[in-house]
Amino acid sequence: MASGGGEQKVVLITGCSSGIGLRIAVLLARDEHKRYHVIATMRNLKKKDQLVEAAGDAYGKTLTLLALDVCSDDSVRQCIDSVKDRHIDVLINNAGVGLLGPVESISMDEMKKVFETNFFGTVRMIKEVMPDMKKRRDGHIIVMSSVMGLQGVVFNDVYTASKFAIEGFCESMAVQLLKFNVKLSMIEPGPVHTEFETKMMQEVAKMEYPGADADTVRYFKDVYIPSSIDIFEALGQRPDDIAKCTKKVIESSRPRFRNLTNNLYTPIVAMKYADETGGLSVHTFYNLLFNFGSLMHITMSILKCLTCNCLRRRTISPD
Repeated sequence: MASGGGEQKVVLITGCSSGIGLRIAVLLARDEHKRYHVIATMRNLKKKDQLVEAAGDAYGKTLTLLALDVCSDDSVRQCIDSVKDRHIDVLINNAGVGLLGPVESISMDEMKKVFETNFFGTVRMIKEVMPDMKKRRDGHIIVMSSVMGLQGVVFNDVYTASKFAIEGFCESMAVQLLKFNVKLSMIEPGPVHTEFETKMMQEVAKMEYPGADADTVRYFKDVYIPSSIDIFEALGQRPDDIAKCTKKVIESSRPRFRNLTNNLYTPIVAMKYADETGGLSVHTFYNLLFNFGSLMHITMSILKCLTCNCLRRRTISPD
């Protein structure tokens, strides 16, 4: 039975085989005051090596591993049943999958898989731990969302939709949970440099897109992909940055509901809500991508030079 001794908070994290989930698990498990007992989960425990190596001597002490598939009711139930008294102080929903490309070329099954993990997987986890938190009148649920849960991004239609869905679910759920003294927080990163993102960018540039017309494929490969790479290089954060932000949210006496990890995205989100017709943000992104591509490339290059590590550190944590 996995458990947390003494005054340690029991923190269960989904999607810990790499990237953000791995860095959150390691950061909390290696807390100098040993305030956390981390239950790091992943679908396939054969992928544990990277996490075990990063955790070092914390593995087996303040960090334990459990198998968990957020897309399976049985797997979720078995995982929570294996935790002592089913007691989870902090649930961090990090497991997620991406999907990129012209929507005409994406099958409905592929779209459903994204929603099964990003939306229903998160809901499945919340449903399993929420009753005990409500009974105890204590607990903190954290959901790894995205800037794309606030602002749509071209050619990320399905992924964006899954994040919009979980934002709406959590915004509604937060009101009820507040009555039970259970906190709910969204972490909303912009671009993050992970193996997942790098691999996806490399793959999509080589793929064929049956069902999509030639112009759309050209806009995707020759306009969107280069612009996206520019943005990642100029504004991208590291998984460690997101982990530090998440830890600060956990440790806040009054954690915010929404937590943008990169303040450079605040104006983009504000622009959307400044115009109730929605036209301002739609036409701004259209012009940036299709009319001012060269200017955008130059701007991102300048930002890359200006956005030194010291500036990035100042953008990782909520006030």
